[in-house]
This record gives sequence, structure tokens and C-alpha cells, in this order.
Amino acid sequence: MAFVGLGVTGGIGAYKAVEVARLLQQRGHRVRAMLTRNARRFVGPLTFEAITREPVITSQFAPGMNSRLRPEGYGEAATEPERSRADIEHIALASGIDVLLVAPATANAIAKFAGGIADDFLSALYLATRAPVLLAPAMNTNMWEHEATKENVRRLAARGDRFVDPGEGYLACGWIGKGRLAEPADIVRAVDRLLGQRRSWTGRRVLVTAGPTYEDLDPVRFIGNRSSGRMGFALADEAARRGAEVVLISGPTSVTPPPVSELVRVRSAREMHAAVLARASQTDVVIMAAAVADYTPVAGAAAAKIEKRGDLSVALERTPDILAELGARRSGADRPVLIGFAAQTGDPTAAARRKLDGKRVDLIVANDVTAPGAGFDVETNQVTLISQDRTEALPLQSKADVATAVLDRVEQLLTLSASPAAR
Repeated sequence: MAFVGLGVTGGIGAYKAVEVARLLQQRGHRVRAMLTRNARRFVGPLTFEAITREPVITSQFAPGMNSRLRPEGYGEAATEPERSRADIEHIALASGIDVLLVAPATANAIAKFAGGIADDFLSALYLATRAPVLLAPAMNTNMWEHEATKENVRRLAARGDRFVDPGEGYLACGWIGKGRLAEPADIVRAVDRLLGQRRSWTGRRVLVTAGPTYEDLDPVRFIGNRSSGRMGFALADEAARRGAEVVLISGPTSVTPPPVSELVRVRSAREMHAAVLARASQTDVVIMAAAVADYTPVAGAAAAKIEKRGDLSVALERTPDILAELGARRSGADRPVLIGFAAQTGDPTAAARRKLDGKRVDLIVANDVTAPGAGFDVETNQVTLISQDRTEALPLQSKADVATAVLDRVEQLLTLSASPAAR
């Protein structure tokens, strides 16, 4: 369990900080909230006190604040001069927290942190603490893209502060663009990653593929699919959170990839094949979550745009089956553990079991892409985990939660393959 200092500044995203506090508590963390004066215009301290069961800090000089950080039994015996030293609580809290999270972090708060201004409790705590700092910005699109904000972010990043980038969509001001506070679950995962919890995969090397591949017909057209890369990115993010060294090989996607040890961008199935095979032998786990195209034009891409002249016939050939080749190359060895995906229409179980046996892999993650909320380019998924000895259907849930469940199963496979009985 970690002690998280949660700073809440004055933006409409402040209401999401309540959910952030709740999710942090669900993960076993102790949370102490600090609300700036403007944050209290959007959400009240009583809400955070009810969620965290901790006093909420709203002023640097509130009477009696220091006693809240004293050991049990100390407060009753405290003298009046001791009770008046509330103005140093930011020093006591600074040395006690394991991480300082500011969500939302407004443009004003970011500017104060960057400039070393300490005119309230939160900004004073920022200067006083040596705990890692994680900022989740939220503001109008133009404010986020203004050069002053960009420079402040660069300065803070250069000092070692971490960021959870804002999302895109409808903003409270009525604009559409980048600037909305990241989703609470994403913020909490970033906290866990920063804290280095669940480092059970430290020393392991994991390769994850994600997204589609595009097989070019000409400089304008391609054969592709609707994969967004979200599932593969969630798996890479979870593996990194567990301490693994992660290599992420991604096809074309507009989704922002998670921070990993190595990010390799590819376009075609052949490029993905080459990138995977060049790295797979040095890995403990290979997770093939990418939707690799099964066919590509025999003649390759035309040098110029194919003009419209009636019907068009294109000869296609099979692309390399990357997962099957990895299974054949492994040749009975226990490393790397191989995980495949089976995106089907209808019940995927039978097709997934054929892939499991035919490609000689350890686990297939199967889903019906026609099921509501479980297809391409959505935030959720509903999958069935199929191995030689077990079939487990998971409920519809976020792709981040699916990634957690998949890696929990991979953890079991790694443990099994490392046991003497498996040799």
C-alpha cells in the first residue's frame, strides 16, 4: 500500500478526481486530498473526506492541521503553540507521501510548478516533496497547445515529473479537441506504474504486437482492417506496469501508445514479420495481439494510382503466419510463452482451439467481433481465454481489465513452465 497525495486544482475535471480517489483506495492505497480554492468551486471537500476517510486539506493555514499528521495519542497532549504550527504541514506531508498526483492539473497549476511559485498548500507541497510527481493536465485546447504551456510541460518533464496526457473530445467550454482530463482508470494505472507496484515481471522481456497492418495497393489505397491497437497497447501497458522490459511492435494507429522500452512502427505484414522474428528469441513472452492482414497483393503496390477503368481484379497471396512460425521455431522449448488472438464472427471457441493446436501456442484470446462492445475500435472487450487445460469466458469489461486478466493467466503459464515438473 502506498500513500498518495492527491492535489485537485480548479477545473471542471475536478469531479473526476473523486473517482480517481476511489479507484486508488480500491487498489489498497491511502489517499490524502488537497483542494485548491478554485477546486472547491467545482467539488466540495466533504465528498473527498467521505471517499478517503481522511481530512481534506483546503488551506495552508487552517488551525489544527498539524495534529492530523501526528502519531496516535499525540494530539490530546499537544500544547496550544504546537497546535498553531499548521503552516508547516506541507513539510510533514511532503516527507510522508509516496507520490504526488495532481488531477486535474490546470494550466495555472502547471505554470506555478514550473516557475517555483508557492502561494498555496499544493504549490508549497510540490516544492517541498521529493516524492515522484504525476500530473494529469486538463484545460481548453488552445491553452494546452499554447507555447507557454508547452514550455512549462517541457521544463517539468526535464526535472523528472511525469504526465498523463489529456484526452480528446467534447470540452466543458463547448470546444472539441485535446484537453479533457484523462480517464480515472488511466490515471490510476499511471500511478501504479510510477510506484512500481506488482514488479513481479522485473527482469522479463515481453514482446507485444498491436494494431492493423496495411497492405498497399497503390500510393492511395490499401487493404486493412478496423483494429485500433487499443487491446495490444493495454497489454503492453500492463506488462510494463508489472516491471517487464516491453517491446511494442505496432501497425498504423492513431491511438497514443503507452511508454515502453522499445516502440517499433511497421506498416505491412512483412514488416511486422521481420520485426517480430528479429526480437522474439530474446523474449520470455510474445503476445500477438495485432490484426495482421492474411493477404497481400502478389505484385506489391502499384507505383502510381490505379485509375478507375471498370472492374478491377487483384491477385492476392497469403502473408507470413507469424505466430505459427514462432510456434514451429520454439520446437518444444518452454520459451518464449506464445499468446495469440482470434478475432472471429460468431462463437470463437472452435476456431480458437484449432489455432491453439495448429500453431502450437500456449494461450489463445478469442472474441466475437460482432458482439456489442467487443469489436474493433472500442474501449471494451469480451474474450474467452483458451489453453490446453482450461477455457475461461470473461465478462464484457475495459480492455485494460482484459489485459490484467490475460497477463494473470500468462503469469501462471510462466510459473508452470519454470517448475521442475514441467521440464
